[in-house]
Amino acid sequence: MLAGLLGVGGGLVIVPLLVLSFTRQGLPGGSIMHLALGTSMASIVFTSISSLRSHDRRGAVDWAIVRRITPGILAGTFLGTWVAARLSTVFLKWFFVVFLYLVAVQMLLDRKPRPSREIPGVAGTSAVGGVIGVVSSLVGIGGGSLSVPFMAWCNVPVHRAIGTSAAIGLPIALAGSAGYVLNGLGAPELPPHTLGFVSLPALAGIVAASVCTAPLGARLAHSLPVPKLKRAFALLLLVMGTRLLRDLLQ
Repeated sequence: MLAGLLGVGGGLVIVPLLVLSFTRQGLPGGSIMHLALGTSMASIVFTSISSLRSHDRRGAVDWAIVRRITPGILAGTFLGTWVAARLSTVFLKWFFVVFLYLVAVQMLLDRKPRPSREIPGVAGTSAVGGVIGVVSSLVGIGGGSLSVPFMAWCNVPVHRAIGTSAAIGLPIALAGSAGYVLNGLGAPELPPHTLGFVSLPALAGIVAASVCTAPLGARLAHSLPVPKLKRAFALLLLVMGTRLLRDLLQ
């Protein structure tokens, strides 16, 4: 529902909850964060399709922006998965905690752009897409927490930015899923029923519920006060980030 409602993707919630779940199940610590990131990416394939269809029916997807940013998104995301596969779980957890705090602060500040600012050209937008792709793959998200602020900063209306972000999440998720599957093949200490760094049982459970609720979030995005909801979500991110930070410091 959050993916459709706020355009931030479910990864910001899915990843920490998967980390908690995998830890409680006693999975090997060295693979927990990689599995959470890979599984989150795979689930976003399904939620992004469901969410973008709902937004597109309302004319809220700017396909020109999607076409400009996709090449950079694909290259950056696949590169990011290659890097993530070679990083430790501890480093990835710290990176995720810092990212949660940064996203929360950005949502709370909600700075407004200059009225003259516009979406850059093809080269500039593709470069931004590359950065979004790399960061998204390192934290297992669909990129909405980066792409929505970027478009809002370029004076794209908020509902259109959210709808376009849902479409941008699909190439991120496809490249990220492929990257985590390929880079995880043959990795040591993986539990049963995994495909690379993707947990198939966890993926099935997430998709079964999220495909139904992503369109609901998209419908609510066009009727609820999104700025106020983002501030509430920012507080939730601060709580989740603090929980992960506490676990890291123990």
